[in-house]
Amino acid sequence: MINPFFKNYGPFQIDQLMNLSNINNPKNYSKIKITDIKDLSTAKKNTITFFHSKKYENISMKTEASFCITTENLSHLIAPNCKPIIVSNVLISTAKITQIFYPDAINDHFDQTAENIENTIFNKNVKYGKNVLVGKEVQIGKNCLIGHNTIIENNVIIGDDCSIGSNVILRNSLIKNNVNILDGCVIGKKGFGFFPDKNNNIRYPHIGIVIIEDNCEIGCGTTIDRGSLSNTVIGKNTYLDNQVHIAHNNKIGSNCIIAGQVGFAGSSTLGNNVMIGGQAGISGHLKVGNNVQIGGGSGVLKNIPDNSKVMGYPAKKLKNFIKENK
Repeated sequence: MINPFFKNYGPFQIDQLMNLSNINNPKNYSKIKITDIKDLSTAKKNTITFFHSKKYENISMKTEASFCITTENLSHLIAPNCKPIIVSNVLISTAKITQIFYPDAINDHFDQTAENIENTIFNKNVKYGKNVLVGKEVQIGKNCLIGHNTIIENNVIIGDDCSIGSNVILRNSLIKNNVNILDGCVIGKKGFGFFPDKNNNIRYPHIGIVIIEDNCEIGCGTTIDRGSLSNTVIGKNTYLDNQVHIAHNNKIGSNCIIAGQVGFAGSSTLGNNVMIGGQAGISGHLKVGNNVQIGGGSGVLKNIPDNSKVMGYPAKKLKNFIKENK
């Protein structure tokens, strides 16, 4: 799939990529053209990927990528068809190579193609408020409502029967059918991905998108960041309360209910039928199973299996929390 939001400036020869990102090339890799950078699960032949944690070894062993940025200690855990590129800091090297392919993804400048909806093809089949701006190549389905002062940036797709509130910003997003996005939401901006450096923090380009499946509701003031290499996904029939934050690469399952001011760090997976109380926090790179209930104010620091009820900081089994707090 061609990324509709960010231009891919590839292909590049592998030795060229390594040279531009200051990676040593002791095995003299050369002449092989690399078309894109992908995560482990979506990478194909002639793409490059990265592997930085044993948490993902079940995927790294199956990746179809031609090359993988990794460390010496992890290099034996990648698929036999994939050649390792050994570095000291996987994430910084990955960020540099992503910047080579997608230099436009570093910054989130405003959409200069956006114009008043009254001057577009949507002025007859969409009900809209005042001062609505729509970018180039936007698609909006049937029976949609858009509130005052909302901006829908270039290439965003909105399905049928959707309601977009006032003062909303949509970019880099695919909104499916019967989705309600309430006032003040910002969806599809870049995530909080960077690497601290004393002289110049290194920004990680975010080239993924946000996908909101059918029949969802997104509460007032909620922010949903687009993915870095993969996408941020909100599953079908999931409801987010006001002021929820979903960071990059999170995968939220179907039929979930998430109360106000819940925050997700990046790259976690939430199962189906999950309920989360207000002001809970979910750490990054975790897996929360199906049918889980998380009490308000909890801090989730490790994986939670299916059908669990947890509460507290750190989150523990509900019966243990109650016993300790009698």
